[in-house]
Amino acid sequence: MKGAVSRILLLGATGTIGKAVARELAGRGHEVVAPVRTIPEDGDRPTGVSYRLANVCDPASLSENGICGERLDGLVSCLGSRTGEPKDAWAVDFEANRNALEAAKAAGIGRAVYLSAICVQKPKRVFQRAKLAFEAELQGSGIDWSIVRPTAFFKSLSGQVERVKAGKPFLVFGKGTETACKPISDADLARFMADCATDPSLANRILPIGGPGPAMTPRDQGEMLFELAGQPLSFKSVPPTMFSLMGGLLGTIGTLFPPLRARAELLRIAHYYATESMLVWDKTRQAYDADATPEFGSDTLRAHYEAMLRAGEDAGLREHKLF
Repeated sequence: MKGAVSRILLLGATGTIGKAVARELAGRGHEVVAPVRTIPEDGDRPTGVSYRLANVCDPASLSENGICGERLDGLVSCLGSRTGEPKDAWAVDFEANRNALEAAKAAGIGRAVYLSAICVQKPKRVFQRAKLAFEAELQGSGIDWSIVRPTAFFKSLSGQVERVKAGKPFLVFGKGTETACKPISDADLARFMADCATDPSLANRILPIGGPGPAMTPRDQGEMLFELAGQPLSFKSVPPTMFSLMGGLLGTIGTLFPPLRARAELLRIAHYYATESMLVWDKTRQAYDADATPEFGSDTLRAHYEAMLRAGEDAGLREHKLF
């Protein structure tokens, strides 16, 4: 490492993972500088985090308002495009991160940590190529770096909790067993990201990371939810080919109506996630390898589902008492 990290520029501090990383870094005693478009409410601002109004997509705004010529020791980026649409992907995943890296280097950083994604192993979509382009910039930057590639987040696997609780079928693509992941919680991922900011053994490495326990298929997730909700098993299969067919159709129409091209890309992204596992890809065997996917932390998806169901019950009780 090129010096201890104590003053960190954090990008994407108002996103789901960014908030967790801000809390973790500040909790470890780091001074965190976070350029944001909107200052969070008081209750969402951890002690030790200095929020600066700045547009991270504008190099001048970032330098003048986000850093202000101050010394920095490290950069941690949780910045990523929200949609994955081509224009946003190149503007945020690549250009905004690259501009921030250059500004942070000018401010003296010796270490950078980038939150990428495990899906860049098989880059078929634009946002994946944009992330890989920034990964290459970071590796050639001349400073210490860590590239973190997490598997699925708890949040991305929680969209059907209310369906199951209401006795509706759990939707799966195909049989629900063709893909798998090792989901990781926001808090565990934040701890790993914070470790990367200071641990010499994590420097200059690409780091795939998952949560604890064996890999889970969508079928496994559904069965777990039905058990916890006390509901009988009920699955409904959705063919993933519908995404590719619709994406192809919109892509064709998009040659005449350009706004439809972005929607076509979103459908292609959905098809990717419906057909590819979020695990380490073994290029030699041309297969995903659950055993080779590292595990970290202690939070489990089961405990997360339990908490969501319990929160829903508590909310129902409060509503019943009020009305």
